[in-house]
Amino acid sequence: MAEVIPFRGLVYRPTAALGQESRDASSLLAPPYDVIGEAERRSLAGQSAFNSVHLILPQPPVGAEGDARYAVAGATLLAWQRGQVVTRDEQPAFYRYHQVFSPPGEPSAAKVVRRGFIARIRLHRFAEGVILPHERTLSGPKVDRLKLKRATRTHLSQVFGLYDDPERNADAAFAAIEQSAPELHGKTADGVEHLLWRLTDPVKVAAVQSVLRDRRIYIADGHHRYETMLALREELRKDPSYCGLDSAVEYGSIFLCNVRDPGLFVFPTHRVLHSLPGFDLGALLARLAVAFWVEERPVPTGTEAKDELAKLGEASPSYLLLSRGRAFYLRLKDDADLSVLPGPKVLHSLDVTLLHALVLEQALGIDRSAQESQTYLRYVKDNEQALAAAREPDVQAVFMMNPTKVTQVMAVSEAGEVMPQKSTYFFPKIASGIVCNPLDPAESVTHQGAR
Repeated sequence: MAEVIPFRGLVYRPTAALGQESRDASSLLAPPYDVIGEAERRSLAGQSAFNSVHLILPQPPVGAEGDARYAVAGATLLAWQRGQVVTRDEQPAFYRYHQVFSPPGEPSAAKVVRRGFIARIRLHRFAEGVILPHERTLSGPKVDRLKLKRATRTHLSQVFGLYDDPERNADAAFAAIEQSAPELHGKTADGVEHLLWRLTDPVKVAAVQSVLRDRRIYIADGHHRYETMLALREELRKDPSYCGLDSAVEYGSIFLCNVRDPGLFVFPTHRVLHSLPGFDLGALLARLAVAFWVEERPVPTGTEAKDELAKLGEASPSYLLLSRGRAFYLRLKDDADLSVLPGPKVLHSLDVTLLHALVLEQALGIDRSAQESQTYLRYVKDNEQALAAAREPDVQAVFMMNPTKVTQVMAVSEAGEVMPQKSTYFFPKIASGIVCNPLDPAESVTHQGAR
């Protein structure tokens, strides 16, 4: 099914960028473009003139129209290549990529290592059943990213994909190089350490390819980026230099992680309710009691809430409602009427589907369009943020939940369905700038030796 190939990536040379002998790229890396606010963009840009934010969120020249920023990104990348700040590797490689992190909101927790690798992957439409999504996309971000890719002719960041390899045979191919010092490393502002190695051994590369050949790929994060890669492929097929189905433009850039990796986690995204007309806590609790066992307890700490929700969730879908300085655990009743749940049964086992249908829609009257436009809702990504939000004067309620399971993501994807928005939170994010993937319609992937 999935065809993955090594490639000659564009990789930072910190010595050229920073003027010192170092493999530390900390001041050069950035998060994905879609999680960077304006204040963080300015901070990243100030760290280094070569920080990848200058590529993924370029700024137009003073007085120029907004679209001029895309040409700025293209010129910037070209200048960096000429100055050897980024150079193209001489040998095709799979790029082994480790991320070392603490779970969000738990800075004192033991460090976790998530392992995967960056590769080129042959692009497929979702209907072909090789690469599968689990969420819908919006047109705006795709238009923006397509303009950037046209200007740079480069995939500046990766889609995050999952594959299922129970024996972890693909991981075994990287074991030897992981014993050496990483060839590039850095730390981003969220405290995540990023480590990179190159696997160039043809035998081990082939072993990885053999494992993936029989697997589907499930998109964990980066649906907009993937659909943009598809759109650009269609455009570049019309380029006069296009060399056919062997062309580099037939492939996207992806980070692949085994679902059996011990460092792979999905974290919850909690719902914060505000500005809902006529909100009444007593009335809400009465309506919830139809479908849920409701138990009031003292307001917990973040760790206590996480542990108790996990415990309750083993028996039935469970939530923590925080409102007006009070805390209520909600446990779905065995005889709850689930006929109101939308879509096929594969969605009915999801905590997030139940929360949206039974709580947000049925009990609070927030319809689907209001949910999608986030009229009365905002989202927070860790337990401490949720507890802090519940204390804000304009917040009416916070709904804390257990994370969606990876197996559920896979099941929904295989059924051709999509989840409600903000159903999954894969942390950490893939760093922008860790490896870039050039797009040349004339480049044959079977003849991609040093040039």
